[in-house]
Amino acid sequence: MTLNQRIKAFAALGDFLRSKPQVLRDVIAQAAVKNPWYTPANTIKQMEAIASNLEYDKLEAWVAPFGDIDTTKKVGLILAGNIPLVGFHDILAVLIAGFTAQIKVSSDDAGLTSFLLNALVEIEPQFATQIEVVERLKDFDLIIATGSDNSSRYFEYYFGQKPNIIRKNRNSIAILTGRESREQLEALGHDIFDYFGLGCRSVSKLYIPKDYPIDHFFEGIEIHKGIIDHFKYGNNYDYNKSIYLINGDKHFDNGFLLLKEDTKFASPLAVVFYETYESLEDLTAKLELEKDKIQCIVTPSAISLDIPTFELGGSQTPSLTDYADGVNTLAFLKANA
Repeated sequence: MTLNQRIKAFAALGDFLRSKPQVLRDVIAQAAVKNPWYTPANTIKQMEAIASNLEYDKLEAWVAPFGDIDTTKKVGLILAGNIPLVGFHDILAVLIAGFTAQIKVSSDDAGLTSFLLNALVEIEPQFATQIEVVERLKDFDLIIATGSDNSSRYFEYYFGQKPNIIRKNRNSIAILTGRESREQLEALGHDIFDYFGLGCRSVSKLYIPKDYPIDHFFEGIEIHKGIIDHFKYGNNYDYNKSIYLINGDKHFDNGFLLLKEDTKFASPLAVVFYETYESLEDLTAKLELEKDKIQCIVTPSAISLDIPTFELGGSQTPSLTDYADGVNTLAFLKANA
């Protein structure tokens, strides 16, 4: 199969997702039953984000710098399941580059990955020989594994002798100036609440100026208050609120989000941590020292950091070149073909 055939097949998969046939709607509904975090709205949002990248011109431009890689190697993929189809970009990179993908999906996947792979094979049957969905990886040449800090140690122990990309915990942050409009804060709400805040691109930490008006922030995100009606999210909100009240921890509460001052990046579900800053220059220097913990930044400010940065509301819709952890997957595959 040529590179052009692979590009055309993925572009056709994008057309399939955009057309939203009944079979796709049925799969989305079934996924919500199997995994309550995969609400139809969130799964549709992810599929729309994927489809926006699966356009022929975008795919062609993305792979052009790497040429048609000639390889018979097999890449082991260990996929996360924190949000719907979170590992699709890795699958796309491996298959479009001409490798065989041996895929271990998450137990939380709810059948979504297999459904899209089956749709791809229907579009281009030659992909059938390049796709293996397995319970246990074996006989692979390269490995791309995504997990927590704990699982990454396991991955490094067992797979470290192979060429690898092993991803650990990362979180995303927002830097506010205090001059944001209501519309900008509504957009920031998507960075915080889309996928219930479970993704590595979900904002879990705010940096705000001293004397920042918290009420202004809460007013801006009020449009997202319906999230509290999801029973799993609501349970986490109630639990964390109870802990803070019992412990006497100072926090702000708007009825669906808890805001607590903390130096950590990773906040509990339904909680966003915050810190104050005095100058963007000092904050930039501080974040430079901890950039390996940050997936991306959303901010209306111009900052000089080697970390992917988006406008408010932009963290959850990465382009093809917005690689997880800043590691260029296609370059890694090219170097190890």
